[in-house]
Amino acid sequence: MNINFATHAKNTRQAKIITGLAVLFAACFMSANAMAMAVPAAGSFAYDLYDIGVNQILLGPIGFVAGVASMVFAAILAIRQMILPAAGVVLGGAFLLKADAVVQTVGAMII
Repeated sequence: MNINFATHAKNTRQAKIITGLAVLFAACFMSANAMAMAVPAAGSFAYDLYDIGVNQILLGPIGFVAGVASMVFAAILAIRQMILPAAGVVLGGAFLLKADAVVQTVGAMII
């Protein structure tokens, strides 16, 4: 039985690094306080920007058309056997189509 100790040591070190990164990643998610962006007060300049950007564009007809176009484009990519780009486009299109739920539940993690 031939054991290559250099390869074993390399794999052990790599496993320790991956485990450490996974623990650090999990600790960051468990300890972080998530603060979603609140809707600005009506009449302020920030509310005007929020109204135009979120209510009229993202949640309006422009966002819906962009979501549907993304799904059609993803179907075209899937037909051409470009599965990985199609998966990314599907995720983006789903975000656009369900933007109202995303805005209400997640918000923007800016603070």
